[in-house]
Amino acid sequence: MDMSLPQLPDMAEMYMAHLAVEKGYSDATIQAYARDLHQFEAYLQRSGLTLNEPAGITRHTVQGFLAALHRLKTGKTTMGRKLSSLRGLFRYLAKRKLVTTIPTDGVRNPKTDLRHPRALNVDQAFAVLDEGRQQTAETTRNRAHAGEQLARDLALAELLYGSGLRISEALALNVRDVDPGSGIVRVMGKGSKERVAPLSDSARDALQAWMRKRGELDATGREQALFLGARGGRLNRRQAARIIEDLCKRVGLPQAVSPHGLRHSFATHLLEAGADMRSVQELLGHARLTTTQRYTHLNLARLVEVYDKAHPKARTKNGK
Repeated sequence: MDMSLPQLPDMAEMYMAHLAVEKGYSDATIQAYARDLHQFEAYLQRSGLTLNEPAGITRHTVQGFLAALHRLKTGKTTMGRKLSSLRGLFRYLAKRKLVTTIPTDGVRNPKTDLRHPRALNVDQAFAVLDEGRQQTAETTRNRAHAGEQLARDLALAELLYGSGLRISEALALNVRDVDPGSGIVRVMGKGSKERVAPLSDSARDALQAWMRKRGELDATGREQALFLGARGGRLNRRQAARIIEDLCKRVGLPQAVSPHGLRHSFATHLLEAGADMRSVQELLGHARLTTTQRYTHLNLARLVEVYDKAHPKARTKNGK
């Protein structure tokens, strides 16, 4: 399949505007939809079709697109997301009576292998956030503004693990959005939906420590972002991933986790401690309970592990 991307057709541009203005989707989400539709348009044009004439697109066309993605060894999750983008577009066109049939109807998502997110156990999470251990490790390094950067790193990790923020939510925070003394932080989640996340005592302390030192990294004195990179601009996702990986390695963990892994750890540990699913859903900012329910698989796996190690029947069964 030719992966060069043609100009986005007018029909798709209308849909993008709808997502931005009426739905309030984030720029990152809109860009992802646009990439999917660009790729679909490239596939269509090879067959003499175009999204500007959607009536000629059938279910067979959509299935052919998925088959072409499969031949390119596209991951099943990515294929499912691209199909979701097409569903949204054609439902939008149908509501405006620009198509009479929806070609994505009856096309199922590729079956994906169930993959559990990598999470830390409680002891590992506490080790990562242990200021004393991290300071000891910091003394072996040679980086400018070491104290300021460590304060930033710990504050970021506390928001991901202690409050369950998405990395995008944490990095989008501005100084004016945060009042550690209030015990909460207001974040803009997916779909531009504001939610309130509680701050633990350690998160409040870490944020206050970082905000006292933050000015040392703000070279211009005008940057609004809460989390700054070494050069003074807003911290980006790649830098944040390196920070969390570094915090894990410096306390000797056998494997590092991603920023999202700390959020996974937050949810997993809450459920293991007996929190109810609806409360965790609210804390995570999930629109659907089914998204939160994936963590029940982690709980069941943990229960089986404990049973196998501790129950006398399990020891007998395993010949111990």
